[in-house]
Amino acid sequence: MNLFSIRDIENLTGIKAHTLRIWEQRYNLFCPKRRESKHRFYDCEDLKHLLRIAYLYNQGHKISQIACCSPEEMARMALEAKPDSDNYEIFINQLTEATLDLDQPRFDKILHNLVLHAGFEKSMICVLFPFLKKIGVLWLTGQLIQAHAHFARSLIIKKMMVAIDGLEKTAYTGGRRVLLFTPAGDHHDMPGGECQELPLLFMHYMLKKERVPAIYMGKNVPLDMLQLICSQHHVTQLYFLIIPNLNKCDMHEYLKQFSIMFPDKEIVFSGPEACQCSCDLKNVRLLKTIEEKKAFLKEGKTELITAS
Repeated sequence: MNLFSIRDIENLTGIKAHTLRIWEQRYNLFCPKRRESKHRFYDCEDLKHLLRIAYLYNQGHKISQIACCSPEEMARMALEAKPDSDNYEIFINQLTEATLDLDQPRFDKILHNLVLHAGFEKSMICVLFPFLKKIGVLWLTGQLIQAHAHFARSLIIKKMMVAIDGLEKTAYTGGRRVLLFTPAGDHHDMPGGECQELPLLFMHYMLKKERVPAIYMGKNVPLDMLQLICSQHHVTQLYFLIIPNLNKCDMHEYLKQFSIMFPDKEIVFSGPEACQCSCDLKNVRLLKTIEEKKAFLKEGKTELITAS
């Protein structure tokens, strides 16, 4: 059984621990279990119940009104509510609850409504990446099983694939072309923030949206395969993400290897570890900030024609 402390519940629902205690005493909203030490703890059912309460409360319902509702009435009110697209925490809580239940129809419906309200790009940046980070933390701390993380990640990847496929296709006519990949040995099976396939797919989406030609190779691509691709297809830039302890090697030496193997290409990288890297290699570039990534998306645009 997955158990949560009151601090865990505070972090997951956004409801302050002090507020939770007041609601317990004043409205008898829920009855937490207690250890022999008298410290409160909560299980998955408690968490789902509190996520619904937080959702309705953030929607403007008074806590006294929520306290009078049965679980069935709360569920009905939650379904009828139309969330403000700027209140992103509501969507994160809804997705977390659907993930705990492994409820694919509900998860898909939340995703659909989210994109409808906020658009795909904003949905990814403001909701889905923070949500996956939360799921990753829950998994790493043993509060969720790995199946939950894989469930959420696979459904979001499916949504991203549909979004990428829905963008207008362009034919390559020369000039800039980006090869996207994650290196062999990447810890792509870890959930949440450690999963690099999702941000790589998002970069692919953004490049395609900007009509920049790109070849998406996906995860765990060995160096000899990259060399083969570059020998057979014109590529100007290699883009990948750095993750913590990548291949358990020295980061500078790792980048130097790329620089030597592809002297006529620009090596571009970003990721959680990027801000801690320093690189003086002439054909290697680090993207640290959002502004640098936006500039990368728009630079050196070549004349493209729409593919038939």
